Amino acid sequence: MPEEIEIHTDKLHETIHEEAEKSAEKWILSVALTTALLAVLAAITSLLAGHHANQATIEMIQSADQWAYFQAKGIKAAVLQSKMELLDGLGRDVAAKDKEKAVEYSKEQKDIEEAAREKERSSTANLATYDVLARGVTLFQIAIAMSAISVLTRRKWLWYIGGVLGLAGMVFLIQGLF
Repeated sequence: MPEEIEIHTDKLHETIHEEAEKSAEKWILSVALTTALLAVLAAITSLLAGHHANQATIEMIQSADQWAYFQAKGIKAAVLQSKMELLDGLGRDVAAKDKEKAVEYSKEQKDIEEAAREKERSSTANLATYDVLARGVTLFQIAIAMSAISVLTRRKWLWYIGGVLGLAGMVFLIQGLF
């Protein structure tokens, strides 16, 4: 009866194990680099979102200031109009200076109103940009979390999902820039 040939597979198992570890290390390195890139993009997007939120707030405050100025001019115009009506009711002449001032107040109010509305429009636009960028930040943060979970659970498909979410975050970042 022929003797069975004994094959030593210890070395083969060791080599396979080493290669598997090297492959896992390369994958983990890829995940780490991807996560670092996502973190940078999240930071940039967050900074831009904060800028637009601040601009929206500042412009809304400036708009409110313009509306207060508009009201002040309206009060001055109303007081002047009352004065002119009172003088007219008493049969006295209204000074040309007062008539000119009333016209000036009316023109100033139109200019102030336009400036206030422009600040409101600009504030609204900045707020809309903030909303888009905030969505991008959220997607980047979820992508970072998915990448971390993929390493912990050793499931590459979670990393791929994180990559897709990161790309979606990029779409919002680009949309916010333009």
